[in-house]
Amino acid sequence: MEKKPFVTKEKIEEIVQKYPTPFHIYDEKGIRENAAKVKQAFAWNKGFKEFFAVKATPNPFLINILREYGCGVDCSSMTELMLSHAIGCKGEDIMFSSNDTPAEEFKYAREIGATINLDDFTHIDFLEKVAGIPETISCRFNPGGYFSIANSIMDNPGDAKYGFTKDQIIEGFKILKTKGAKRFGIHAFLASNTVTNDYYPELARILFELAVEIRDKTGCDIKFINLSGGVGIPYKPDAEPNDIIAIGEGVHKVYDEVLTANGMGDVAIYTEMGRFMLGPYGGLVTKATHEKHTYKEYIGVDACACNLMRPAMYGAYHHITVLGKENEPCDHKYDVTGSLCENNDKFAIDRMLPKIDMGDYLFIHDTGAHGFSMGYNYNGKLRSAEILLKEDGRYELIRRAETPQDYFRTFDCFDILDSILKK
Repeated sequence: MEKKPFVTKEKIEEIVQKYPTPFHIYDEKGIRENAAKVKQAFAWNKGFKEFFAVKATPNPFLINILREYGCGVDCSSMTELMLSHAIGCKGEDIMFSSNDTPAEEFKYAREIGATINLDDFTHIDFLEKVAGIPETISCRFNPGGYFSIANSIMDNPGDAKYGFTKDQIIEGFKILKTKGAKRFGIHAFLASNTVTNDYYPELARILFELAVEIRDKTGCDIKFINLSGGVGIPYKPDAEPNDIIAIGEGVHKVYDEVLTANGMGDVAIYTEMGRFMLGPYGGLVTKATHEKHTYKEYIGVDACACNLMRPAMYGAYHHITVLGKENEPCDHKYDVTGSLCENNDKFAIDRMLPKIDMGDYLFIHDTGAHGFSMGYNYNGKLRSAEILLKEDGRYELIRRAETPQDYFRTFDCFDILDSILKK
């Protein structure tokens, strides 16, 4: 099985006449079709809302496409809150889930009416002191131990820094109720990038049963349950993708078995999917600029780990297509590298690809989430442009590439670099 890019070599050759590589490009058609399908999958739940994880792809042009399908935003920092508020997201459309949260961020979240999702028991007292307790509030649950599906361990929540224990969340809800909170939510994230239709239903059962127990023990009015993210995408071409319609049906079944059966059939379901919403609908386009023949065969490209950190950071696999050579045999073994002074700056190691010639364009798949957003400036590298491939085949710049002036901008309070900053 082969992954197919959503853009052709000819289109890239057109774009680079105006915007040189490297750049991230996004597929508007794919984004819209996927957002519509997510909405359809959970249409059975009257209060359903997807809160797109801004951290995954913090671009207002892309977020505004998702907002057309009823999506809100999941924010985890001051700047994400500011961006969301600036583009018109209302308070009820903003979920604020953070940890080790500075006081000014809680204050700002309260000012704009965002729903605050507390990460820790001690944050109850902290929030009350710095911003006051809102009438609607959520708490993040961590069940501890290992999270498994069908005897297969998916992740280790007990080793994660996030969330309340079970005893803490029950006690926390009691305290919040005495302090004036009236509407409550429960949130949890137990596994990352799961490629199984069973993850959300299994998580839902844990949270639904907890919700019933909390209601019975505290009398709190549980208004929403947030399944957060964790629904993944198939980075490798032979992996089976998640079926969001089947996932929605699975959650519906558990909802009826647990919540509806216990008189809680009006609870809204929230999700916070970043990777699933945008991951497959972005790609990093880069040009082969050098080849090296030593102990291995290397192809050097004009992108680097500053443009896509996941392979260097996690050893993550991202499929690569050599544009225009999709039908040629993959009979050459390469390491595909960037130019950073770090040996882990590799997009692929021992990857079988068609013969690559200098000037070929490589399409690195599945960078639509946690791609551009994890970029950085090591070695003085500059962040790339972002481009939206429109449904009608046109393209639009949705973030310009950084310039050296951007890189030096934080020295603008000194005269040491005046000659550069004034260029």
